[in-house]
Amino acid sequence: MSAAIISVSVLIAKAMLVLAMAIVSIRMMVGPRAQDRIIGLDTLYVNAMLLLVTFSMSTGRVVYFEAALIIAMLGFVATVALAKFLMRGEVIE
Repeated sequence: MSAAIISVSVLIAKAMLVLAMAIVSIRMMVGPRAQDRIIGLDTLYVNAMLLLVTFSMSTGRVVYFEAALIIAMLGFVATVALAKFLMRGEVIE
């Protein structure tokens, strides 16, 4: 009984994450300002990371956790670099 509840919950979480990624993708493309697009990109990589974690939970493979960790690290660095570029106009001083 509990395994069925967990599998249905993970399936619902996957569907909601895909829906959130679609909405954020639209916001990232249409966003009126560059800041909106950066926040959309930040949200998109967080949703992609969480989607990989749910895939890992449903399949039981560790490789998805590792990919999610790499996405988290690269996404953080990209967000910091883009924010610095918007504030100062250059990334490397």
